[in-house]
Amino acid sequence: MQKMNQEEMEKTKGGIGFWAVAGIISAVIFVVGVVDGIARPLKCN
Repeated sequence: MQKMNQEEMEKTKGGIGFWAVAGIISAVIFVVGVVDGIARPLKCN
């Protein structure tokens, strides 16, 4: 196995970005809200 120097590490692309994580969290919150609204509908005051 070959070790990478600092320059090679900075050029490496991949992994998951901030916006991908934010999008996944937002989608989960949205789905939970929809399921909650269907499961126990509440009247607006």
